[in-house]
Amino acid sequence: MGFTITEKIIARAAGLTSVNPGDEVLVKPDFVLAYDFPGYTNVYFKQLKEDLGIATVAEPHRFGIFIDHMVPSISTEEEELHIETRRWTAQNSVPLFERKGIGHQVAAEEGYAVPGALVVHFDPHISQLGTFGTLALGIHRNMLEAFSRDRISLRVPHTVRVGLKGRLQPGVMARDVFHHIVRQIGSDGCHFSVMELAGPGLDSISIEGLQTITGLAMFTGAISAIVNPNAERLAYALPRAKKRISPLASDADARYSAAHEIDLSVVEPVVVVPPSPANTRDLKEFIGLPMHAGYLGSCASGRLEDLRAAASVLRGRRVADGFALNIVPTSQQIMLEALREGILSTLVEAGAFISSSSCDYCYGRIGTVTAGQRAVSTGTLNVPGRMGSPDAEIYLCSAAAVAASAIEGRIADPRKYF
Repeated sequence: MGFTITEKIIARAAGLTSVNPGDEVLVKPDFVLAYDFPGYTNVYFKQLKEDLGIATVAEPHRFGIFIDHMVPSISTEEEELHIETRRWTAQNSVPLFERKGIGHQVAAEEGYAVPGALVVHFDPHISQLGTFGTLALGIHRNMLEAFSRDRISLRVPHTVRVGLKGRLQPGVMARDVFHHIVRQIGSDGCHFSVMELAGPGLDSISIEGLQTITGLAMFTGAISAIVNPNAERLAYALPRAKKRISPLASDADARYSAAHEIDLSVVEPVVVVPPSPANTRDLKEFIGLPMHAGYLGSCASGRLEDLRAAASVLRGRRVADGFALNIVPTSQQIMLEALREGILSTLVEAGAFISSSSCDYCYGRIGTVTAGQRAVSTGTLNVPGRMGSPDAEIYLCSAAAVAASAIEGRIADPRKYF
């Protein structure tokens, strides 16, 4: 009987020949990543020094810290947090990435998405590094252990296989695919498991589309998501890789706790209605529902594919009067590429507001909506208060659907614009 890519990565990190689901092992993460945020990194820094007596971390090259929230600072408290992070990373010789964009995307750009590597972070959306054959786990309760010791305790998870076949219709995007998966297997369909994407349909989904799907895996109950590497994804990851590891892949006879199949050709635009990320519905059920704002960005969107789709829909058209469309490229590198392609000029001409890369729109620090308003969003969550007032409503959908809805001022099917 063979092993999954997840089991192989954990076995390598544990120094073992093999592991099985349920095993308790000690693993050495290849990389420990975090973004500075109050109650998280500043607490880790304090506990390391005051509780554990650790002045500097061992092997600082294994760490990476990102400043991507509260950018730019709007209070002295926020800037003091950033100063503390700059000071700690400098004292520890830990790489710091500031104002480069949303950390999960920047991590891939900077070479932390190493095929075959084990990465940990306190934020489970780091799972999007799984696009490149990296096992990236959100381990909030174990993060101090990861900062203070070279090995952390880990229980080997099960793996759920999600096979994809067919091709998407024009105007249907990877975001629709992910929410279709949630609808088909349930919001707990991958409970304490890694969701492994597989099947011939993978070839019709771009790297950026896979980053969207793997980055949202937590909403299936998964602890992460992963894809076996192919030539295209290796060509992206290997030249950037901060560490050399032989890429791994699942065996043909690997064991899965469950297996599902998704036919991409039947996937239609969907919308996730408030107040839960599990409320997936057909977008056509809500066509015409008035909207007041739109957000295109977050670690789950805002990449070139999304920006191109929005520009295609908006080209030669205008955002509806009274509708606020906020577009946030996921990283500064993506913003620069969109500028070179002329995408940003198309979006601005249509009436969109373009903002520099940060996480701030996604968690409601800026671009907020108030009581009685509705927003269409490519953000990660639609829970009450996520974009401001708890009495506002958030409808999650694809970048194409956000752009189409911006034109009409109400939920619209993007396929007619393709």
